[in-house]
Amino acid sequence: MSSENLPQSPVPAASGTSSSGQKPRVAVVFGGRSSEHGVSVVTAGAVLRAIDRTKYDVLPIGITREGRWALTADDPERMAITDRQVPDVADLAESPEGGVVLPVDPSSREVVYNEPGSVPKVLGDVDVVFPVLHGPYGEDGTIQGLLDLSGTPYVGCGVLSSAVGQDKEYMKRIFTSFGLKVGPYLVIRPREWEREQDGARRRIADFVGEHGWPLFIKPARAGSSIGITKIDSFEGLDEAIETARAHDPKVIVEAGVVGREIECGVLEFEDGPRASVPAEIPPVQAHDFYDFEAKYIDSAAGIVPAPLTDEETAEVQRLAVEAFEAVACEGIVRADFFLTEDGEFVINEINTLPGFTPISMYPRMWQESGVSYPELVDRLLEAALRRPTGLR
Repeated sequence: MSSENLPQSPVPAASGTSSSGQKPRVAVVFGGRSSEHGVSVVTAGAVLRAIDRTKYDVLPIGITREGRWALTADDPERMAITDRQVPDVADLAESPEGGVVLPVDPSSREVVYNEPGSVPKVLGDVDVVFPVLHGPYGEDGTIQGLLDLSGTPYVGCGVLSSAVGQDKEYMKRIFTSFGLKVGPYLVIRPREWEREQDGARRRIADFVGEHGWPLFIKPARAGSSIGITKIDSFEGLDEAIETARAHDPKVIVEAGVVGREIECGVLEFEDGPRASVPAEIPPVQAHDFYDFEAKYIDSAAGIVPAPLTDEETAEVQRLAVEAFEAVACEGIVRADFFLTEDGEFVINEINTLPGFTPISMYPRMWQESGVSYPELVDRLLEAALRRPTGLR
């Protein structure tokens, strides 16, 4: 029997050293080509601050909005939101043209830096990658596939769970197949809107007739509440769809669910996934819903822990772990629910790379559960180094 597809042994984490006898080297990869580029940079700054430099060496790698992999300064202070503006990898890159090349050969984890007109520079081996890439081209399984090809351990979910966690349609389909309750939705695929707009509008009208207003028009494969519009009539429908399509040609239309917004974090421990205390996102007075500005610019405060009964807390924790397992997740997930008036939890979505600054809900929930932000980062790195590469 061929052994080429069997799991390979990871770099041992318990010793705190890499295979070369040095401290394990962490490549923090951030930025990216998605509309969540700036959020990713902010997250990277927080992770860089938190990594224990007595245990790990660190290599920051930023991906520009155009897709160039750039060597960046290890300078978290320049990665913060300033004057309501998110940072950009282009402003952090050591060079406007130089590029970092990650290995794709499982026999080598050597990273090379190419500068036009110069001899390529070897940056050394990478033992584990911490991808903090939100949205498409990073959170969706693409970089996970690249790292799987090279046999490089990485933090977080694998290819399948990352892809499913990014696509709200297939995420909901899998949840339903596992018996998790989801809210009403329909999908407008690219070809339908491009060729049969009248038919798409009729489907949406039938949907409204069954489920009522409001509707939330979303990019099917984006996060951070980017590109989402809440509408209460057909007057703003086309504009809302085009706003969503600016981020993803596939659009998901969701009926409004009346209920409290409850979130719960899931973290992989040595004995399996565990759920944090839940949090509640209260109505945001200055915003129509929990949108991008409420999350990242105005720092809307969630309530941690959520004011739930012991029974409700236990139930949402159980469901969060069930959602984690349903999508075959690894490492880290935030599960978002609505708690309806009849006491039922309806899952809205999971996020396989949730907002991860110290003030973000996921780290705050774990802080309240007894896991500090630096410990959270450390646990994720240890889990990645402990996990075998290859099929698992």
